[in-house]
Amino acid sequence: MNGPYNHGWMFDGGVGMLFGGLWMILLLVVPLLLLAVLLKYLFTKPRGSGDQQGAPEMQTPLDVLKTTYARGEISREEYLQKRDDILEK
Repeated sequence: MNGPYNHGWMFDGGVGMLFGGLWMILLLVVPLLLLAVLLKYLFTKPRGSGDQQGAPEMQTPLDVLKTTYARGEISREEYLQKRDDILEK
């Protein structure tokens, strides 16, 4: 079957098939890539500064005591006495 200019509609030297094949690949690959990106976006946890906003990290009484001693707010003797009191509990 020939077209109006006396050449085949589909098989005109292979050039039409080449571009037809490329379009077919694009029409299959692009939606699959978009689907993959959408699924990754939906099922992964967002990363960034917003993740660090949560409950503040809990400090143990011993951590608070060490910080107080490191600041110089209590003496060594007070630190050792309070540490022993905490560790005995």
